[in-house]
Amino acid sequence: MTARHACQTIVSKLRAALITLTAGALVLAQGTLANAQSSSVPIVRDAEIEALVADYATPIINAAGLGKNATRIVLVNNPSFNAFVDGRRIFINTGALLQAETPNEIIGVLAHETGHLAGGHLAKLREQLAQAQTQMIIAMLLGAGAVAAGARGGGNNGLASAGAAAVAGPQEMIRRSLLSYQRQQEENADRAGVKFLSATGQSAKGMHDSFARLADQILYQTRYIDPYMQSHPLPAERVRALAELARSSPYWDKKDSPTLQQRHDLMRAKLYGFMDRPDAVLRRFQAGDTSTPARYARAIASYRFANSTGALGQIDALIQANPQNPYFHELKGQALLEGGKPAEAVAPLRHAVQLAPNPSLIQIMLAQALIASNARGEEAVTLLEQALRREPESPEAHQQLAMAYGRKGDLAHADLSSAQAAFMRGELQTARQLATRAKTRFPVGSPGWVKADDISSYRPPGQAGQRN
Repeated sequence: MTARHACQTIVSKLRAALITLTAGALVLAQGTLANAQSSSVPIVRDAEIEALVADYATPIINAAGLGKNATRIVLVNNPSFNAFVDGRRIFINTGALLQAETPNEIIGVLAHETGHLAGGHLAKLREQLAQAQTQMIIAMLLGAGAVAAGARGGGNNGLASAGAAAVAGPQEMIRRSLLSYQRQQEENADRAGVKFLSATGQSAKGMHDSFARLADQILYQTRYIDPYMQSHPLPAERVRALAELARSSPYWDKKDSPTLQQRHDLMRAKLYGFMDRPDAVLRRFQAGDTSTPARYARAIASYRFANSTGALGQIDALIQANPQNPYFHELKGQALLEGGKPAEAVAPLRHAVQLAPNPSLIQIMLAQALIASNARGEEAVTLLEQALRREPESPEAHQQLAMAYGRKGDLAHADLSSAQAAFMRGELQTARQLATRAKTRFPVGSPGWVKADDISSYRPPGQAGQRN
């Protein structure tokens, strides 16, 4: 082996090692987000569930001092009990919502994830990675020099062996150091979460119980693993440390209010109703169960899989018993709309919009019902423009707005809204084509023309200057 060949080999190993190290260290923090941003991982949107989880999270976020900056909760359609953060967003799986029997369990999860946000853990992890890369480069270049010297001396002497060790050693040492740093971040997030719960007068028992459940689920898997090669503390050790910390809070025995527990039970029933097969729903919520959550789940399953007349009767009974619940009115409107009766869906959806604390998603559905029932476009446009102030990235809202503008005969705004819908769906070529056509319909320099020009000239990062 020549000295030059030896150095080239070391550089190749260096690049591969850095890629492996970076990918391994970031998989927990960022890998799931990359999937969540792609179309392959469905995001759940529901006005009722989002309002409930926001009520869970808001006191915690305020206690962490993050209230001035918008923190968004994103629901991921995944059956596992998991949550993670990125930027100003907390992602939580539907599996966590379904498995958590009390609001306090989910609040505890949100408190832990807020601990990550408050501690700036992702940014600090990236800094650690940058430092690790610099350290590895220096160590590997020193190793490369030793290998090259060994190659000049015949390739089999002790110097070459030492150089090879210098290539392999730093990678393992730095990887262990980064994993140790991540474990420390997790412990810090646990402590911060308990602090935020105490500051808001809430129990940390749910947080402890959630981690205890996870420890039980993976007990066998963790029996023979190296604790120093994990990004999280070992579950059993973590639960012991968390129990000691959580039990010291004066709020350990505090229970969720009956009202909040009822909302939690309704949320879980709704998820089961929409996600389970009808036979599974009926096994879980048997006919003899007359509780409101059970009736809610059965009504949803009935409208999804049985005749709509029977389902509407069940939904009307829910409304009669709970006339101020906006989401029962929403369900009725949704059942009518999807059952091909958009004109009949308008009244219950209007009622739901009036009652809901954040009606943006219901406004979009109401506008859809108005458009489908051949109503004039003015009301639909107003509803959708209001919804888009809170949901600016909703492709469905932009698409419905395009149809509403088309109903009004406003082709310029119809093209622009269609372009925005395509852009939000990631269909960039279609978006540029529609935006280019929209520009020809707007006066040059007008707000609509500027928005259309922004879309037509947009190029993804790394493709600046390219033309189709």
